[in-house]
Amino acid sequence: MSSDLTLILYLISAVLFIFSLRGLSHPESSRRGNIYGIAGMALAVITTLSTKIVINYFEISIAIIIGGSIGTLIALRIKMTALPQLVAAFHSLVGLAAVFVAAAAFYRPEAFGIGNFGDIHRSSLVEMSIGLFIGAVTFSGSVLAFCKLQGLVSGNPVTFKFQHALNGLLLLVILILILFFVANEIESYFWIIVIISILFGILVVIPIGGADMPVVISMLNSYSGWAACGIGFTLSNNLLIITGALVGSSGAILSYIMSKGMNRSIISVILGGFGGEQSQTQSEKDSDKTFRQGNAEDAAYILKNSESVIIVPGYGMAVAQAQHALREMCDILKREKIKVRYAIHPVAGRMPGHMNVLLAEANVSYDEVLELEEINPDFPMTEVSFVIGANDVTNPSAKSDKSSPIYGMPILDVERSGTVLFVKRSLATGYSGVDNDLFYRNNTTMLFGDAKKMCEDIVKSLDNI
Repeated sequence: MSSDLTLILYLISAVLFIFSLRGLSHPESSRRGNIYGIAGMALAVITTLSTKIVINYFEISIAIIIGGSIGTLIALRIKMTALPQLVAAFHSLVGLAAVFVAAAAFYRPEAFGIGNFGDIHRSSLVEMSIGLFIGAVTFSGSVLAFCKLQGLVSGNPVTFKFQHALNGLLLLVILILILFFVANEIESYFWIIVIISILFGILVVIPIGGADMPVVISMLNSYSGWAACGIGFTLSNNLLIITGALVGSSGAILSYIMSKGMNRSIISVILGGFGGEQSQTQSEKDSDKTFRQGNAEDAAYILKNSESVIIVPGYGMAVAQAQHALREMCDILKREKIKVRYAIHPVAGRMPGHMNVLLAEANVSYDEVLELEEINPDFPMTEVSFVIGANDVTNPSAKSDKSSPIYGMPILDVERSGTVLFVKRSLATGYSGVDNDLFYRNNTTMLFGDAKKMCEDIVKSLDNI
């Protein structure tokens, strides 16, 4: 294939990737966006395999079969609740790939057309170093994020004295090492950069608490994009440069939007997040407030005698896989001519769009799913808010308690509705570790238990009324 045709096909792939990002910006067009992305990637792979640089199709075929089989198996077996940690794991692979490509280019520069071993072009050494640094940070940071989300390590922030000073010192050391590496091209500098960058990635993510993990995932997505962009410069691949820049910039924008949705600055997230798991026993032991408790029969009666209901899903719905039972409950209410809508907070769940994906899986109409800005004005006119596992994003203390870590975070104004039915396993705090004042409001009824079973019991009760 000629170089001109390759560039044209790469350009078409890049356009398809842009259309993909545009489609993924809204749930209704997300399927089309995925198709554009798949088509763009397929075209990019086929074009790359058709170029003259490929010298061994057998080894490439083996790699594609192994990688494709693993990816297919993961896609078939992964649970929707595990998507955040899956994304983090995939980010780590992109970072690791950047490190491997940088190593290959360093030891076999003639294969990349950037010089000879010990005499690599200075510009290529700069590109290689940047890709190496970002890739190593992305790898270790993503692995640690995966471990936090998977529960392999505590989700609580880990901080110690002079932590920020140590991070700053390590960053300065890395930059100095890069300068020495570019100037002298010494092999030991290359691997010292890798080791310190991996340590830096761990130290950057370890102080970030569970409440900030959605932002961390988005940031790591951005890092993986810039790492891919660095690989593109090393490989002199225009498409990889464009694609990496698209992922990097879109991830950075999304991180900003997520931080704004939590009333947090990206800098404050990087310098140390807050929140983490808190035991149920300790939370209930510390709480001496009174609350109202109900059951499925009570909830069914209240729901059936209302005219409007707003459903507020959260991570608790994802854990219980309750979206299908919830949709069945809402279908019954709609048959009774009750107005039903869903309210989505931008940071509900553990990654952007988590709740939208779960509701789409349950075939909930996109028209019924509204974002915070659209739905908040309607809560005062709504008779019932049905909260299913959404803790921090409904906490009124974010508006009233200036000492609260989540003060200033925009929340869903569910407390302004006539009645709040709150489905939760216990009074334990959410991922931020902050007690929810909504539990103890006069218009709130707590429905303790597994979210899926509670919805199924409400469905049975609705059928019997």
